[in-house]
Amino acid sequence: METGMEFVNVSYTWPGGKGLHAVNLAVAPGDFVMIAGPSGSGKSTLLRLAARLEEPESGVIRFQGTPLAEYAPPLLRRRIGFVQQTPVVAEGSVRDNLLLPFGFAVNRGEAKPDDEALRGWLERLALAGVRLEDDARALSVGQRQRLCIIRSLLLRPALLLMDEPTSALDRESRGIVERMAEELNAAGMTVLMVSHSEYCPVAVHRCLTVRDGRVEEAA
Repeated sequence: METGMEFVNVSYTWPGGKGLHAVNLAVAPGDFVMIAGPSGSGKSTLLRLAARLEEPESGVIRFQGTPLAEYAPPLLRRRIGFVQQTPVVAEGSVRDNLLLPFGFAVNRGEAKPDDEALRGWLERLALAGVRLEDDARALSVGQRQRLCIIRSLLLRPALLLMDEPTSALDRESRGIVERMAEELNAAGMTVLMVSHSEYCPVAVHRCLTVRDGRVEEAA
Protein backbone atom coordinates (compact mmCIF):
# COMPACT_ATOMS: atom_id res chain seq x y z
CA MET A 1 0.00 0.00 0.00
CA GLU A 2 1.30 3.44 -0.90
CA THR A 3 1.57 5.32 2.37
CA GLY A 4 0.78 8.91 3.21
CA MET A 5 2.02 8.34 6.77
CA GLU A 6 3.53 5.30 8.43
CA PHE A 7 4.37 4.50 12.06
CA VAL A 8 6.88 1.67 12.46
CA ASN A 9 7.32 0.29 16.01
CA VAL A 10 6.83 3.78 17.47
CA SER A 11 6.86 4.17 21.25
CA TYR A 12 6.49 7.25 23.42
CA THR A 13 6.36 7.42 27.23
CA TRP A 14 4.74 10.12 29.33
CA PRO A 15 5.91 11.04 32.84
CA GLY A 16 4.67 8.27 35.10
CA GLY A 17 5.37 5.46 32.67
CA LYS A 18 2.27 5.41 30.48
CA GLY A 19 2.37 6.13 26.76
CA LEU A 20 2.15 4.56 23.33
CA HIS A 21 3.82 1.20 22.77
CA ALA A 22 5.13 -0.30 19.52
CA VAL A 23 2.60 1.45 17.28
CA ASN A 24 2.50 0.14 13.72
CA LEU A 25 0.14 2.06 11.49
CA ALA A 26 0.00 2.80 7.77
CA VAL A 27 -2.35 5.47 6.41
CA ALA A 28 -2.89 5.59 2.66
CA PRO A 29 -3.08 8.90 0.78
CA GLY A 30 -6.70 10.03 0.66
CA ASP A 31 -7.81 8.05 3.72
CA PHE A 32 -10.25 9.46 6.27
CA VAL A 33 -9.29 7.91 9.62
CA MET A 34 -11.33 8.37 12.78
CA ILE A 35 -9.49 7.86 16.09
CA ALA A 36 -11.40 7.09 19.28
CA GLY A 37 -10.59 5.86 22.77
CA PRO A 38 -10.82 6.74 26.47
CA SER A 39 -9.51 10.05 27.78
CA GLY A 40 -5.79 9.88 28.43
CA SER A 41 -5.29 6.87 26.19
CA GLY A 42 -2.86 8.62 23.84
CA LYS A 43 -5.04 9.84 20.96
CA SER A 44 -3.69 13.41 21.07
CA THR A 45 -0.14 12.13 21.53
CA LEU A 46 -0.52 10.08 18.35
CA LEU A 47 -1.41 13.23 16.40
CA ARG A 48 1.35 15.27 18.05
CA LEU A 49 3.85 12.62 17.00
CA ALA A 50 2.43 12.72 13.47
CA ALA A 51 2.93 16.50 13.40
CA ARG A 52 6.41 16.14 14.91
CA LEU A 53 5.45 18.22 17.93
CA GLU A 54 6.74 15.28 19.96
CA GLU A 55 9.60 12.93 19.12
CA PRO A 56 9.24 9.15 19.45
CA GLU A 57 11.54 7.39 21.88
CA SER A 58 11.92 4.51 19.44
CA GLY A 59 10.74 3.58 15.99
CA VAL A 60 10.28 5.80 12.96
CA ILE A 61 7.46 7.85 11.47
CA ARG A 62 7.49 8.41 7.71
CA PHE A 63 5.49 10.92 5.72
CA GLN A 64 5.23 10.32 1.97
CA GLY A 65 8.04 7.77 2.34
CA THR A 66 10.51 10.07 4.13
CA PRO A 67 11.22 10.01 7.90
CA LEU A 68 9.74 13.05 9.63
CA ALA A 69 13.14 13.85 11.14
CA GLU A 70 14.54 14.48 7.64
CA TYR A 71 12.05 17.26 6.87
CA ALA A 72 12.89 20.87 7.65
CA PRO A 73 10.26 21.83 10.27
CA PRO A 74 8.88 24.81 8.26
CA LEU A 75 8.35 22.58 5.21
CA LEU A 76 6.66 19.93 7.34
CA ARG A 77 4.30 22.54 8.82
CA ARG A 78 3.22 23.42 5.29
CA ARG A 79 2.55 19.85 4.23
CA ILE A 80 0.87 18.71 7.46
CA GLY A 81 -1.91 20.84 8.93
CA PHE A 82 -2.66 20.42 12.64
CA VAL A 83 -5.83 21.66 14.33
CA GLN A 84 -5.52 21.40 18.09
CA GLN A 85 -8.36 20.93 20.54
CA THR A 86 -7.61 24.30 22.16
CA PRO A 87 -7.46 27.09 19.54
CA VAL A 88 -4.40 29.33 19.61
CA VAL A 89 -4.63 32.80 18.08
CA ALA A 90 -2.05 35.56 17.96
CA GLU A 91 -2.49 39.19 18.88
CA GLY A 92 -3.95 41.13 15.97
CA SER A 93 -6.88 41.03 13.61
CA VAL A 94 -8.65 38.08 12.05
CA ARG A 95 -6.86 38.90 8.79
CA ASP A 96 -3.48 38.98 10.56
CA ASN A 97 -4.11 35.54 12.02
CA LEU A 98 -5.28 33.98 8.79
CA LEU A 99 -2.27 35.30 6.88
CA LEU A 100 0.23 34.46 9.62
CA PRO A 101 1.68 31.38 7.85
CA PHE A 102 2.44 33.44 4.74
CA GLY A 103 4.85 35.59 6.75
CA PHE A 104 7.22 32.67 7.26
CA ALA A 105 10.20 32.57 4.88
CA VAL A 106 9.41 29.03 3.64
CA ASN A 107 5.93 30.14 2.51
CA ARG A 108 6.73 33.47 0.90
CA GLY A 109 6.53 31.95 -2.56
CA GLU A 110 2.97 30.79 -1.92
CA ALA A 111 0.11 32.83 -3.36
CA LYS A 112 -1.42 34.85 -0.52
CA PRO A 113 -5.24 34.78 -0.50
CA ASP A 114 -6.92 38.16 -0.93
CA ASP A 115 -9.68 39.55 1.29
CA GLU A 116 -12.41 38.15 -0.94
CA ALA A 117 -11.00 34.64 -0.62
CA LEU A 118 -10.64 35.03 3.16
CA ARG A 119 -14.25 36.18 3.48
CA GLY A 120 -15.30 33.16 1.44
CA TRP A 121 -13.61 30.87 3.96
CA LEU A 122 -15.24 32.70 6.85
CA GLU A 123 -18.65 32.21 5.26
CA ARG A 124 -17.93 28.56 4.58
CA LEU A 125 -17.25 28.00 8.30
CA ALA A 126 -20.36 29.95 9.41
CA LEU A 127 -18.34 33.04 10.36
CA ALA A 128 -20.03 35.46 7.98
CA GLY A 129 -20.62 37.89 10.86
CA VAL A 130 -16.90 38.06 11.66
CA ARG A 131 -14.99 40.89 9.94
CA LEU A 132 -11.38 40.60 8.84
CA GLU A 133 -10.64 43.72 10.91
CA ASP A 134 -12.02 42.21 14.14
CA ASP A 135 -9.69 41.44 17.04
CA ALA A 136 -9.06 37.69 16.84
CA ARG A 137 -8.70 37.39 20.61
CA ALA A 138 -12.15 38.88 21.13
CA LEU A 139 -13.82 35.99 19.30
CA SER A 140 -15.57 33.20 21.17
CA VAL A 141 -13.75 29.90 21.68
CA GLY A 142 -15.81 28.28 18.94
CA GLN A 143 -15.10 31.12 16.53
CA ARG A 144 -11.37 30.97 17.30
CA GLN A 145 -11.39 27.25 16.63
CA ARG A 146 -12.92 27.73 13.18
CA LEU A 147 -10.41 30.53 12.52
CA CYS A 148 -7.59 28.10 13.31
CA ILE A 149 -9.08 25.50 10.97
CA ILE A 150 -9.13 28.01 8.11
CA ARG A 151 -5.55 29.04 8.86
CA SER A 152 -4.45 25.40 8.69
CA LEU A 153 -6.12 24.93 5.31
CA LEU A 154 -4.91 28.02 3.47
CA LEU A 155 -1.57 26.37 2.62
CA ARG A 156 -3.37 23.33 1.18
CA PRO A 157 -1.68 20.62 3.25
CA ALA A 158 -1.57 17.05 1.99
CA LEU A 159 -2.44 15.71 5.46
CA LEU A 160 -4.81 17.31 7.97
CA LEU A 161 -4.64 16.27 11.63
CA MET A 162 -7.68 17.29 13.69
CA ASP A 163 -7.66 16.79 17.47
CA GLU A 164 -11.30 17.02 18.57
CA PRO A 165 -11.82 20.13 16.40
CA THR A 166 -15.53 20.38 17.22
CA SER A 167 -15.38 20.05 21.01
CA ALA A 168 -16.05 23.78 21.55
CA LEU A 169 -18.71 24.13 18.85
CA ASP A 170 -22.50 24.01 18.98
CA ARG A 171 -24.37 21.35 17.00
CA GLU A 172 -24.85 23.48 13.86
CA SER A 173 -21.23 24.66 13.72
CA ARG A 174 -20.01 21.15 14.47
CA GLY A 175 -21.92 19.85 11.48
CA ILE A 176 -20.38 22.51 9.24
CA VAL A 177 -16.84 21.55 10.26
CA GLU A 178 -17.55 17.84 9.86
CA ARG A 179 -19.02 18.29 6.38
CA MET A 180 -16.05 20.44 5.40
CA ALA A 181 -13.65 17.71 6.52
CA GLU A 182 -15.53 15.22 4.35
CA GLU A 183 -15.43 17.58 1.36
CA LEU A 184 -11.67 18.08 1.76
CA ASN A 185 -11.16 14.34 1.96
CA ALA A 186 -13.32 13.80 -1.14
CA ALA A 187 -11.03 16.26 -2.93
CA GLY A 188 -7.99 14.13 -2.07
CA MET A 189 -6.79 15.38 1.32
CA THR A 190 -5.81 12.75 3.89
CA VAL A 191 -7.60 13.36 7.20
CA LEU A 192 -6.91 11.95 10.66
CA MET A 193 -9.49 13.09 13.20
CA VAL A 194 -9.78 12.44 16.93
CA SER A 195 -13.36 12.68 18.13
CA HIS A 196 -15.37 11.81 21.25
CA SER A 197 -18.66 12.49 19.48
CA GLU A 198 -20.81 9.96 17.66
CA TYR A 199 -19.92 11.56 14.34
CA CYS A 200 -18.87 9.09 11.67
CA PRO A 201 -18.20 10.47 8.19
CA VAL A 202 -20.09 8.85 5.35
CA ALA A 203 -16.87 8.13 3.48
CA VAL A 204 -14.77 7.04 6.48
CA HIS A 205 -12.13 4.54 5.43
CA ARG A 206 -10.96 3.35 8.84
CA CYS A 207 -11.78 3.65 12.52
CA LEU A 208 -8.98 3.22 15.05
CA THR A 209 -9.15 2.78 18.81
CA VAL A 210 -6.35 3.85 21.16
CA ARG A 211 -6.46 1.97 24.45
CA ASP A 212 -3.77 1.16 27.01
CA GLY A 213 -1.07 2.56 24.74
CA ARG A 214 -2.04 0.37 21.78
CA VAL A 215 -3.58 1.38 18.46
CA GLU A 216 -6.05 -1.11 17.05
CA GLU A 217 -8.48 -1.27 14.16
CA ALA A 218 -11.98 -0.78 15.60
CA ALA A 219 -14.33 -3.67 15.21
